[in-house]
Amino acid sequence: MTAPLVASTLPLPLLRRGKVREVYEVDSDTLLLVASDRVSAFDVVLKEPVPHKGAVLTQLSAFWFGKLAAVMPSHFLTADGDEIAQRVPALVAEREPLAGRAMLVRRTTPVPFECVVRGYLTGSAWAEYREQGTLAGEPLPRGLVESARLDPPIFSPATKAETGHDENVSFTHVAAALGQASAERLRDASFALYEAGRGYARPNGIIIADTKFEFGTTATAELLVIDEILTPDSSRFWPADRYQPGKSQPSFDKQPLRDYLADLKRQERWNGNPPPPPLPPEVVRATSERYLDAYRRLTGHALAVR
Repeated sequence: MTAPLVASTLPLPLLRRGKVREVYEVDSDTLLLVASDRVSAFDVVLKEPVPHKGAVLTQLSAFWFGKLAAVMPSHFLTADGDEIAQRVPALVAEREPLAGRAMLVRRTTPVPFECVVRGYLTGSAWAEYREQGTLAGEPLPRGLVESARLDPPIFSPATKAETGHDENVSFTHVAAALGQASAERLRDASFALYEAGRGYARPNGIIIADTKFEFGTTATAELLVIDEILTPDSSRFWPADRYQPGKSQPSFDKQPLRDYLADLKRQERWNGNPPPPPLPPEVVRATSERYLDAYRRLTGHALAVR
């Protein structure tokens, strides 16, 4: 099995290194995204990588970009290793460590907001509603319970925070920053992608409770969906057969890891700041299995692991 990738170092100009991805410049029109197996929780990057996580994020995004192409065009070009090596000869010698986790994309100017669609009341939305009866300061119906289905779904944009947590903002805030027409275009595209994605996922055993989309514009002002899409890192995936409103739900992501760290915080064995505590192998393994299970359910086949 190929060793987990903690960080890539490629013979291309590095544009940025995020919590999970490295972004490299290929040319003036093309970027290479590499999803590592790094994992973060409570805004801290952990020391232990989660095997196959980067490949799941890349290959699942490639799957969705293809399936939803008729709904919204994307920046996706290819995630095929042979095709990437053919287009970028400097990467021929890097094919093994990049296998399954690299994606060539069109270069865009990112929209400075995350476009979140919430189909269920959970996470930070539930916390705000429980305290104030609102979401991003706007009132919601009274009497909702945790994990309640929101019908219709709610567009809940957020700022992109370089450090710390993103901040929920109102649609009015986005419209003031980008203009009414652009804000409506982002909202409508987000709803269309979410509805198509959750309509496909539910018969395959997954509820997409909420998700975030990122968009970018090309030099010709074409709007594209970018980054990753409908993955366990950008969405809350719940098992449909275990859904019970009125409480928190199990999920297909890093829940085992978060639960372990939350327990350490409750015991005051970790204060939530770097350096993070070491993760037991069974927690890492359980987290990896969640990602692989989500991939299998959505695509209909197991991830080709190496």
